[in-house]
Amino acid sequence: MASSAGSSANARSRVPVIDLGPWRSGEAGARERIAARVDEALQAAGFLLITGHGVDPRLPARIREAAREFFRLPAAAKEPYAVAVGGRGWLGPGAEANSYAEGAASPPDLKESWSFAADEPTGDPSVDAEWFRPNAWPAEVPALRPLVIEYTARMRALSDELLELLATALGLEADRFTRHTGHPTWGFNLNWYPGTEVLGDPLPGQFRIGAHTDFGTVTVLDREPGSGGLQIHTDADGWQDAPYDPAALTVNIGDLMARWTGDRWRAGRHRVLPPPADAPAEELVSLVYFYECDPHTRVESLPPPVGRVVHEPVDSHTYLRAKLDAITVA
Repeated sequence: MASSAGSSANARSRVPVIDLGPWRSGEAGARERIAARVDEALQAAGFLLITGHGVDPRLPARIREAAREFFRLPAAAKEPYAVAVGGRGWLGPGAEANSYAEGAASPPDLKESWSFAADEPTGDPSVDAEWFRPNAWPAEVPALRPLVIEYTARMRALSDELLELLATALGLEADRFTRHTGHPTWGFNLNWYPGTEVLGDPLPGQFRIGAHTDFGTVTVLDREPGSGGLQIHTDADGWQDAPYDPAALTVNIGDLMARWTGDRWRAGRHRVLPPPADAPAEELVSLVYFYECDPHTRVESLPPPVGRVVHEPVDSHTYLRAKLDAITVA
């Protein structure tokens, strides 16, 4: 575990702050500089911080307020909404263990979540039944629905913009990835990390979220700083506290994007620390938007000189389903 000034500086140097303002304005030379910095950062850590994204900070603040209202309800009130990983509804304590995505056994993650996902049908009954089911909404917190609908619409538009930036960073045509997001799947988790008075003392090897990489293309995270917060892993520096900027969203790439780039870019490996011993009542809420692609997209590694490794092509959603099943605690 790293929290020294030196290790924090290392993390900051590998996770740059990218201002989307010059990218959007087409400022002379800005797009080339930004694309080159993004390429460098995604090779090193798989993470970025982005500012100039245009998301009003009052929106995630209102979502957090509504989410806390739900999560602080008695367990008996939340139980009717209980689902398994990949469902739409409440993931209670013990439902998920992200380390299993890496094949590493661990106790379940110390969190609760409310999960939303893409819900606009494609017209293909088999695809819709698996990937585009209606979302569930907690009747006890009616304010949550319009806020989440607005936020996820903004996140989808931002994610497509990021995919265009990523394609440009690879020297490809801007729509190289967005041509596969005409009717994409996505997931949106409200993750509640309560203190030890709610979930008890951590077991050995137990985290708020165990070490893993995300599964899709890009993840956009709005998080709160905390002593028991996000850490990222790089080969050069090991585990380090993730840099935080209150004006920034945290972005990392997932497995499908890493495979698409032939491992030129690394999927951002990360974990969330358990409640700290010196602040056991620490409570955090994260807003996590997972972006993917159209169902059953064939993901093939880009060849050299862009790609470094040629992976066997995968069906995007066969891959995603296997990963979701892997982190499900029976």
